[in-house]
Amino acid sequence: MRRTPALIAIAIGALVVTATPAVADPTPSNAPEPPAGMLEAMQRDLGLSEDQARRRLANEARGNIVAPTLHKQLGDRYAGAWYEGPESALVVATVSQRDVRAITRAGAEARVVARSLAQLEAVKTALDGAQAPASVHSWGVSTQDNAVVVAAADAAQARSWLAARGVDASAVKIVPSAERPRPFADIRGGDAYYIPSKGYRCSVGFAARRTSDQALGFTTAGHCGDVGDATNGYNQQAQGTFRVSSFPGNDYAWVQTNSSWTAPGVVNGYSAGILPVRGSTVTQPQGSVCRSGSTTQWRCGTVTALNQTVNYPEGTVSGLTRTTACAEGGDSGGAFISGDQAQGMTSGGSGNCTSGGVTFFQPLNEVLGLGYSLVTSDGTPPPTGCQNYNEKYTGSLSSGQNQYQPNGSYYYASASGTHAGCLDGPDGTDFDLYLQRWNGSSWSTVAQGITPNPDETISYNGSPGYYRYRVHAYSGSGSYTMGLNRP
Repeated sequence: MRRTPALIAIAIGALVVTATPAVADPTPSNAPEPPAGMLEAMQRDLGLSEDQARRRLANEARGNIVAPTLHKQLGDRYAGAWYEGPESALVVATVSQRDVRAITRAGAEARVVARSLAQLEAVKTALDGAQAPASVHSWGVSTQDNAVVVAAADAAQARSWLAARGVDASAVKIVPSAERPRPFADIRGGDAYYIPSKGYRCSVGFAARRTSDQALGFTTAGHCGDVGDATNGYNQQAQGTFRVSSFPGNDYAWVQTNSSWTAPGVVNGYSAGILPVRGSTVTQPQGSVCRSGSTTQWRCGTVTALNQTVNYPEGTVSGLTRTTACAEGGDSGGAFISGDQAQGMTSGGSGNCTSGGVTFFQPLNEVLGLGYSLVTSDGTPPPTGCQNYNEKYTGSLSSGQNQYQPNGSYYYASASGTHAGCLDGPDGTDFDLYLQRWNGSSWSTVAQGITPNPDETISYNGSPGYYRYRVHAYSGSGSYTMGLNRP
């Protein structure tokens, strides 16, 4: 007689498989050819040869998948990731020597450091909780420094502020900052648009649809306009209306366009040509990034830090990405892109494109997580639902939560064969899928999909027994669809 799982309270303790991912070929044969204009701009702005630029983009495309996967596997021991060298060698940090082998096998260089990413983010959160003096310009975690870096014009005032917040001073590095960041708000991704009621110009981020009704529009910077403000396009024709705007705190907005506008899912790279947008995978620190804007057009640099808080005169904005790609007024809202992966919208910074400077962008995925889908280069949003699966289930999760399918329960497979699962999560999130089998006393994970994306697929050849799927919201919230096929 076969043993069934108890129908009363069962202790659910999923065993997460910690197999090391195989090292991928950094230059897969089916990888899209980088646009010539992007290669040329990277050679100009980063001092690279064409071969170095090609290898750099290929290494970053692979590393941007490997790093989040290692983050999940290492858990609280993970201390961040970044790129080093002209061709972007991936470095992954940990607080434990025991993780070195797994990191190395994944194709990255391992560094053992004193503080985990979670510890550093706790210090940053403590600083985010109070108003900073005007001489403190920005702060955020630097994984390369294994510290929270505070940029300030007055180091003594910065130290006093740190002491008042009660943070561990040894976890903070104060660096001099001569210019206070300001929003670039004096005014196809990167094209100009105008806000007549404000009397200035900004730049388009990325075409995106509202998922509830598929209304078309584009993302941009929140400081460019308020909800209800009308916009004109680069041709000064009526274009749309701000439907969402958040600034300060955040710096994002979504403009709904009228029926005269269409979306090819591209970025205007000016000297680089028209560039395709194929997704929104986040690049890691020291990864290449280029931006397009209506003032300084096409400029490239590197990401220097994620999740930065910037102290603008209008108030603080958190969650920004810091870069070395220059920008000026009117570039606000314009597109940041790495390869063919959309990154975010220009927020502000200091300096200019003559003397150089620092620029911050609002990450795109935060906006997509509010209920919007990125329009990709075929002009349509990514497909929804899991097609060609015999059973469909839906649910809704907040970040960190789990649900079990089918319908909060399990199923019995009476024959050996293939178990196939598909997860379609909300854009801008990271949802994961685990197939679990009852081993007679507990549920154990036998297959998993844990890429840093909202969508996952699993295929597992299993023997007869009881199975279930665990859907986990690793980051972000929203509704999902799950499909499954049984043997």
